[in-house]
Amino acid sequence: MNHLPLISVIVPVYRVEQYLDTCVSSILAQTYDNLEVILVDDGSPDNSGHLCDRWAEKDSRVRVIHQKNAGGGAARNAGLDTAKGELIAFVDSDDYIAPDMYAYLYSLLEQGADIAECDYLVTEEDQAVFDEALPDPQWYSVEEAMACHIADTAFCQLLWNKLYRRETIADIRLPVGTRIDDEFFTYQVLGNAQRLARTSRKCYAYRQQPGSVMHQKNPVKKLEGLRAKKQRLEYLKEKLPELVDAAKLELMLSCIYGMQTVARDMKGPGKQDAVREIRD
Repeated sequence: MNHLPLISVIVPVYRVEQYLDTCVSSILAQTYDNLEVILVDDGSPDNSGHLCDRWAEKDSRVRVIHQKNAGGGAARNAGLDTAKGELIAFVDSDDYIAPDMYAYLYSLLEQGADIAECDYLVTEEDQAVFDEALPDPQWYSVEEAMACHIADTAFCQLLWNKLYRRETIADIRLPVGTRIDDEFFTYQVLGNAQRLARTSRKCYAYRQQPGSVMHQKNPVKKLEGLRAKKQRLEYLKEKLPELVDAAKLELMLSCIYGMQTVARDMKGPGKQDAVREIRD
């Protein structure tokens, strides 16, 4: 398959020694084998960095970046900056993927998509059962996809259930130093696409674990999410003004929910600052 475009799979790595081998094995076992796997060791204090180096020794498609801890956004940016592929994908290092995920998503890019998205399943195990059926994909214009993104029904902020053309990402990078980063990134990449495809087929296993960032109840994350949505609103005023009203309504509802979260979970001097930020 080496005549096919190279896919750069970017994997930020931090404190995942228990899960990393399952993750990397699933990527290297893809039926689409023209891959480079970029493991970005983000200053992990456990044995994860050593495991990354072991994988690079075993398979020439694996490259490793070691850096001081700077967060997921910085790790993914490092991967993007060094990626050689015409196509880009992300996998979180405690997750894993179906054997034909990239072959299937690439078939949608071959039909004209700039971004192809699959569905995912939530699991606590290493042996998730992936879908085998091939449902007809749904096709979207950028306006339709962005409307779904705003409504959180498809093309959500998730990075890892998509395959992207490199030129669609272009020079867009993730913010550094935030507790979330995908919400600042995804809407901009969607806005660069012309045609998008989505399949309901579940090809990605999202591992549920108590310590993951996604499951931490943190009002600061809610505030960062609101900042991302405010930035998205300004972006849409220039790029897709017909979606501004929908984005304003979604932001207003998010502010109401954010205010409830701050009132319930925040204490100390930062609480009043958070309230002022939401009101603004």
